[in-house]
Amino acid sequence: MGDNRTDLPEGTDTIIAGASNTDDTVGTTGAVTTETSLVTESKIPAPRDDATSENGLRQRLREGGERLSTEAGDRARGLVGQGLERSAEALANVSKLVGDTAAGLDERLGQEYGDYARRAASAIENTANSIASKNPDELIEDTRDFVRNSPGLAVAGAAIVGFALARLIKTGLSNDRDDDEA
Repeated sequence: MGDNRTDLPEGTDTIIAGASNTDDTVGTTGAVTTETSLVTESKIPAPRDDATSENGLRQRLREGGERLSTEAGDRARGLVGQGLERSAEALANVSKLVGDTAAGLDERLGQEYGDYARRAASAIENTANSIASKNPDELIEDTRDFVRNSPGLAVAGAAIVGFALARLIKTGLSNDRDDDEA
């Protein structure tokens, strides 16, 4: 049944067919000798497709980042567009209010003050029309140019706006507490 060979590794009593290469050769004495070479199994890595490779992962991350950036930009443009519309409407209302008070100023303080009010109303209306006609991309680019040209003024403006917002929020929170206590 089994091969009783002495050249097998310890604990092995037979050779499994196909597990080794044997070469029978005839020596100079006419005896047949068998040379055995063991076949070792080696694992060949499967080819990596682009989806799982490091480069593929980088590409997917880059594409995802670009998509998120585009979505954020679109949302920001939408918000800027809404802000432009609301600002233009508010300025138009202020312009109308100032223009309506010009006649009263003519009667109470004189025509000179009424003319100041009319000019202010006209300037506010022009600003409202200018804002209404702006594209959100134009406004964003104008803001970038302003910050590049006057970084100190931009930082100071941001600090003032931040301080004003903090005060408004703090005042709103303290009013809510007072309402809850009453």
